[in-house]
Amino acid sequence: MEAFLSVDIIVAFLTLTFLEIVLGIDNIIFISIVTGKLPQEKRKKATKIGLFLAMFLRIALLFGVTWIIAMEKTLFSINWSWFSANFNGQALILLAGGIFLIYKSTKEIHEKISHVQHHQPIDEPVQTKKIVYKSFTNTMFQILMIDLIFSVDSILTAVGMTNGLPGALYIMIAAVVVSVGVMMLFAVPIGKFVNNNPTIQILALSFLILIGFMLTTESMHLSNAVLGGQEIGAVPKGYLYFAIAFSLVVEFINMRIRKSSKA
Repeated sequence: MEAFLSVDIIVAFLTLTFLEIVLGIDNIIFISIVTGKLPQEKRKKATKIGLFLAMFLRIALLFGVTWIIAMEKTLFSINWSWFSANFNGQALILLAGGIFLIYKSTKEIHEKISHVQHHQPIDEPVQTKKIVYKSFTNTMFQILMIDLIFSVDSILTAVGMTNGLPGALYIMIAAVVVSVGVMMLFAVPIGKFVNNNPTIQILALSFLILIGFMLTTESMHLSNAVLGGQEIGAVPKGYLYFAIAFSLVVEFINMRIRKSSKA
């Protein structure tokens, strides 16, 4: 028991919990946008289920951490004249996740700009109920996919942080549970704020495109990809988070100005 109260383990737990929360913000933003298309009474339920799925996926992957590490082995290689890469399991998951985020976010932005809305007439309650049910199922499927993608990134971070520490598995599980608990406290308010502010929605979707691009370049980096004689490197996360923070500060200033001008 005393071993789990050592300074190294406590610091690792606190740091890992913080990192899990930071990594989970991307997840919350995606869940908020996807659940925004559901009826008001179903959004909170979908958000909670989505975060619970994220927690259980992370814990399940922690028990299968050996399998994740083994995914570093090359599955197949591409060697064209202008492009070469050695793809492994990790790289393919990140690549699929990056492409999915870019596609989904671009599609959402296009729909919002084009004002494309799909509503059923009020005098068709049976058909409307069926469509809402399909929408909820489709939403949960999308959340499950993105949970899986972000879970891999989260678990790889956790493994790197706790490598060599005694009881590393228990530290990682505790950090995941605590971080998800914190995210659940703020997920609904963040979701309401995002969905009630159209400019924030567009900004959040733009962030997801950036994150998708980052996942894509990271997958290429893991594959030792070479494009046009140049090795593709991963985009440092610090650059991404700075861009997001700077954009949010500017948007909050704009919101204050718009609010003051209306008063």
